[in-house]
Amino acid sequence: MLSLCFNAAAFARQSVQDMWGDGWEPVEGEHMSSRVTDSQSTSPADDARSRAIDPVIDLRSADAFVSIDIVDGSIPLLDAQDGLLGATHRQTRLKRAADLLIGGIAMLLVLPLLAIAALLIKLTSPGPVFHTQVRVGRDGRKFRLLKLRTMYVDAEERREALAAENESDGPVFKIRQDPRVTRVGRVLRKLSIDELPQLAHVLTGEMSLVGPRPPLPAEVETYSWCQLQRLLVKPGLTCTWQVSGRADLNFDTWVRMDIEYIHGWSPRSDLRLLAKTVPAVLSGRGAY
Repeated sequence: MLSLCFNAAAFARQSVQDMWGDGWEPVEGEHMSSRVTDSQSTSPADDARSRAIDPVIDLRSADAFVSIDIVDGSIPLLDAQDGLLGATHRQTRLKRAADLLIGGIAMLLVLPLLAIAALLIKLTSPGPVFHTQVRVGRDGRKFRLLKLRTMYVDAEERREALAAENESDGPVFKIRQDPRVTRVGRVLRKLSIDELPQLAHVLTGEMSLVGPRPPLPAEVETYSWCQLQRLLVKPGLTCTWQVSGRADLNFDTWVRMDIEYIHGWSPRSDLRLLAKTVPAVLSGRGAY
């Protein structure tokens, strides 16, 4: 049972699926709630009851606040002043500076490795070297995520036939011995080399070095409004669950760790996670 109080102006009454189904894209300066509250005469409370959908947090309002008591849930709820959400301008600039400095150096260091990986991909399986996929970032913004291709080109078409073999819970799809993954792809995934092109997203500002991993739009459409809190900050290249077992953990644990990261964020916590990332990647635990 959840009891809640919220600022009506800070919440939208439209589901993510409805918004994206109409080709919705966030516009600078526009709040998610404005598209609904401006076009409907009913009160927010009546609208929520009549449509029987969960309220969606206004991911763009700095004044949004939530006060919720969780009796039978396991996901903590964030306040606008918690951790990364309440970071000062100086702290935000420091995090961005670290992204540019460390991300830029890392990109230069991994270029030779990326070149070798690209050559192996090209020589061992037909198709492009890179694979792009629509993901969801901060405030629900979609962007095209760049990865080295680790699967055969018909992977998406074969996914439905493999649905019964999914080993993950929640909206995530994972198979340890996925037949769609190439031989070279298995090595790249094991060492997370396929994710290295995302350093480019860190440099452009779409991602941060540390933050919740960016989900697929189809996954977000199944999120509860508690889970949507993952989208309140920039997605990251690494995060708490990435260094704590990755795919060996269940989805609820992923979400809880992401929320705890946002709540307890500090510049030192980012440095600690970055330091843990290298040995976690080399161990290959939970990577498939």
